[in-house]
Amino acid sequence: MSKIVSDTQKNLREIIMDAMGRAVANEQLASEPVPAFTIEVPADRSNGDFATNVAMAGAKAFHLAPRKIAEIITENLDLDGTYFERVEIAGPGFINFFLKDRYYSDILKDIRACGADYGRSDYGKGKKIMVEFVSANPTGPMHMGNARGGALGDCLAAVLDYAGYQVEREFYINDAGNQIDKFALSLEIRYLQKYLGEDKVELPEDCYQGEDIKERAEEFAEIYGDKYLNADEKERKKALVDFALPKNIKNMQETLGKYRIKYDTWFNESVLHNDGELKEIIDILKEKGYTYEKDGALWYKNIEVQTKKLLSQGKTQEEIDKLELKDDVLVRANGNPTYFAADIAYHRNKLEKRGFDKAIDIWGADHHGHVARMKGALDAIGLDGERLDVLLMQLVRLVRDGEVVRMSKRTGKAITLTDLLEEIPIDAARFLFNMRDAGSQMEFDLDLAVEQSSKNPVYYCQYAHARICSILKKLEEQGVEIKDCTAQQLDVLNQQEERELIRHLSSLTDTIVSAAKKYDPAAITHYVVELATAFHKFYNSCRVNIEDEELMQARIYLCICTRDTIKNVLTMLKIEAPESM
Repeated sequence: MSKIVSDTQKNLREIIMDAMGRAVANEQLASEPVPAFTIEVPADRSNGDFATNVAMAGAKAFHLAPRKIAEIITENLDLDGTYFERVEIAGPGFINFFLKDRYYSDILKDIRACGADYGRSDYGKGKKIMVEFVSANPTGPMHMGNARGGALGDCLAAVLDYAGYQVEREFYINDAGNQIDKFALSLEIRYLQKYLGEDKVELPEDCYQGEDIKERAEEFAEIYGDKYLNADEKERKKALVDFALPKNIKNMQETLGKYRIKYDTWFNESVLHNDGELKEIIDILKEKGYTYEKDGALWYKNIEVQTKKLLSQGKTQEEIDKLELKDDVLVRANGNPTYFAADIAYHRNKLEKRGFDKAIDIWGADHHGHVARMKGALDAIGLDGERLDVLLMQLVRLVRDGEVVRMSKRTGKAITLTDLLEEIPIDAARFLFNMRDAGSQMEFDLDLAVEQSSKNPVYYCQYAHARICSILKKLEEQGVEIKDCTAQQLDVLNQQEERELIRHLSSLTDTIVSAAKKYDPAAITHYVVELATAFHKFYNSCRVNIEDEELMQARIYLCICTRDTIKNVLTMLKIEAPESM
């Protein structure tokens, strides 16, 4: 929302309160506390630009009919020096307020004055937020869930940044624990198979079966040959992991870089193991009495922690029992810490060690059961679990010709993020993955992503930007000098389509703040699609190149504001804003 819009809404509430104060002083209304009332934007602007239910809300307190209260308030209104031109009473007592032309003109001047910063605000007050997303297992290629999570996380971080937060993006590298042990074993077997044959060394079903493992073992063999064939098993596995893991991580960084995602930090899980933070967490939980030993393993009292919290929230024991809560292993009988233990240490590192005010994680929907226990564990170690917010993201179904697609045409294997980015434009991927909120099931239409028509939302928005650039270029070629306009000169923009376009332009900052509050970058893609639609409606109804010089310059000014706003939004989403198409 433009500052003018937010200030005007705030000012309107003050105008209403002042009018009621005067009515009380004049003994027209009883001296009673003013009940809560709303100020809304009517769906039909013929009913005013703003409407309030204050008269209906005050009927009981003032012992008067709402319509009578509305008349008294209206009689005491002072609109001098405000953006409001007039008021009307409607229905049982709604008070409708109508804005002056200058309100719309000043919004356009504000947009031009803000330039590339239009849409930004200080809503977040510089609070530190970390958005951790993708964090794919480095033992294999990235999949479609990572494609959606990457676009969602990066655009959410951008939205939070525009809303005035200090934002950092982070990728958590699982380079320790069970999955690395399995990675090492899988590589080792593929390496041994190369020299001893697959019939001599069998690959267990619970190992990684992908061709990428075989490729890494082959690459290792090309460099080291059979040097490690007779080496100690521990030495061989370490050599294989030290060779393959950095290659996989580098591939991830390059692929995500191509996807226009740049992380501030790539955080290694192994750091938590090596610098003692994982041990600290286990010691803290022991000291607080939240652990016990059973079957040689160390367990975390998840049932006790969550039950206590749920009871404090008003849940009954019967409701809690239905959740079938379970305790969790922290350290296995073999002495190895679990992923859960490392995750507690990692989130403590974010919130306590590095001092983020809020940690936002984007997880797959299959991690649903992990959310409450992680928040509970943070509570258990003395941190506020509410400082962690988790977005659960549903899976993606790829569709082509109306049919679900699971295999790549090129490789005949499951489609990876790399495959996707080779097939469709990056702009389309980033935009379309943010057309739905994280919790919604999503079908990604591969045909739509490459279609160059108004059916493709990102093309539609880019075309609106390019169209405005083309309009301005043609005007200049025809010798039209594009001039600045005063607010008074912009007052002529009073057609319905002009007003609707300006209103939509004015709502950008508010839309960004709302999207930041709800962690919903889809609101931003919808905003820019609606902006493109409002512009096309304006352009089809209101000719720009006309003889009336003042009106032409005002409409050119409106076009420039629209062009710049579309560019601001697309830039925020790291999507190109072409000047020609």
